[in-house]
Amino acid sequence: MSVHRGSEDLPEKPELDTQLQQIETATDAEDADFKRREARVVAKLDLYICPILIVLQLISFLDRGNIGFAATQGMIGDLNLVGTQLNTAVSLFYPLYILSEFPAALIVKRVGFNRVIPAAATCWGLVCLGNGFAKNFGDLVVCRLLMGMFEGFLMPSLTLMLANWYKREEIGLRISYLFIASAISSAFSGLIAFGILFMDGAAGYPGWRWLYIIEGSVTVVVAILCFFIIPTSYTTAYFLNEDDRAVMRKRAELTEAYSGGQGHYTRTDFMMAIKDVKTWIHTLIQVMCLTILYGFSVFLPIILRFGFNFSVEQSQYLSIPVFFWGSVVYAVVGYLSDRFSRRFLACVICAPFGMVGYSMLLGGQHLSVGVKYFACFLIATCVWMMGGANIAWLSTNSAPDGKRAASLGLALAIGNLGGIISGQIYPQTMAPAYTLGHAWSLGAICISFGLWWVLRHIYYTRESLKESIRDGTAPEPTEFSDRAGSYKYQH
Repeated sequence: MSVHRGSEDLPEKPELDTQLQQIETATDAEDADFKRREARVVAKLDLYICPILIVLQLISFLDRGNIGFAATQGMIGDLNLVGTQLNTAVSLFYPLYILSEFPAALIVKRVGFNRVIPAAATCWGLVCLGNGFAKNFGDLVVCRLLMGMFEGFLMPSLTLMLANWYKREEIGLRISYLFIASAISSAFSGLIAFGILFMDGAAGYPGWRWLYIIEGSVTVVVAILCFFIIPTSYTTAYFLNEDDRAVMRKRAELTEAYSGGQGHYTRTDFMMAIKDVKTWIHTLIQVMCLTILYGFSVFLPIILRFGFNFSVEQSQYLSIPVFFWGSVVYAVVGYLSDRFSRRFLACVICAPFGMVGYSMLLGGQHLSVGVKYFACFLIATCVWMMGGANIAWLSTNSAPDGKRAASLGLALAIGNLGGIISGQIYPQTMAPAYTLGHAWSLGAICISFGLWWVLRHIYYTRESLKESIRDGTAPEPTEFSDRAGSYKYQH
């Protein structure tokens, strides 16, 4: 009888179906409403957060990379640099840069993005300004070392700040903005360097000194503004209203599987990153990518001047379209990578262009200067894309929060060994052919290309193992990480 009474309490099947349809309709409406509100919030983030980070990345690369333009404007002679001293100065930017990146990745979330980023920018801006008053090789070395130490805080801080505000399927495009900024900065640097040629002799200073003084002063002003405009968190962000904050809270809940915590990193997180083979493969690739990136962006004006025999003025303004093309390629491919969640294709699709470009420079003694200049555009097609896509791929496939921070810290810090290498592979003694630099860069692209196929195999293999976890035929890992069955890799 009790069973009979229970069945009488239930609605008839048609009535039950109607109720379920109403619930589904309401849920769909709520989802559609949330997506509209979320789109509005993301648009605000793109308007208020991304421009700050892009400007910081842009001036960072302006300040570190202007040494190549300064060298073509007379700095070598004014500072009495001999032999490979210029190459040494380029390389010495990176030892302290590397040593500061990893601790920056671990502390920036605790200390606060709104404190660490502006403070670091203020310090390297002052050093850049001081570089304009260098008298000899020793002064140049000190400035390069200090600038590297302070700039080392920037990239991991910007990457983690993006991960703190955006969801995993959104972050790839926003990380690409940082690499686009680095490419644009190279184009701007060429434009600024060309303009400053007309200041040569002003107040008794040669043009290359004004290059450092002006860029350093601009950096300090921007850094001071950042103390006031970088928000502490979404709960206090001046550009979000209460409804926006509610959306951000919901987004934080939805991305918990990706973040895996509240920023409290543990030794377990660090060890997970250390023991994961993909961390080291991505890191090795980053060394290769940054060797190419820094070598090309710093030494292109020198290659144009002493390799292709262009004038000082021509070597400044002819670098602009090459760098601009690299930024356009990265913007387009970065967008498509995010749009379709295809990290592997973003990595490998541009590499063959760079292979062809460097091959042309290596074996093109008989080629005209115009053809070799075209090869620079082929190289620019892959230079920024490779490093940015590699980091985005690692970032979207690492969890929890502490493991992601450690993985990115290792990849960015060790990856910048490429900066040290890049400073040594283009010695002036090898002009005009620069065979060592072009050959090394070609080899770096080939190694990266091969290792990306290895990573693709690893990710697909792990996804197959996760299917067993989801089916219940294999046990769930005891510690949550990107190896958990609930976490899906992007590849």
